[in-house]
Amino acid sequence: MKEWWDRKKGKTRKHKKSKDDYSFWDIVVDVLFWIPELFILPFRIIYWLLRGLGRMIGDFLDFV
Repeated sequence: MKEWWDRKKGKTRKHKKSKDDYSFWDIVVDVLFWIPELFILPFRIIYWLLRGLGRMIGDFLDFV
């Protein structure tokens, strides 16, 4: 019984110890999520700038 308890205690300590570590697979998943965002970001910025410019011109034309 003591051997079983020592193994169980060792596993839970190991699990708790490595729970906060940033593993290789965490990095891979983060990179896979950020790559599409980095490609889409410039187009999103251009879209918002053109949209804001169009609204500003439209408001100016409505004012005149």
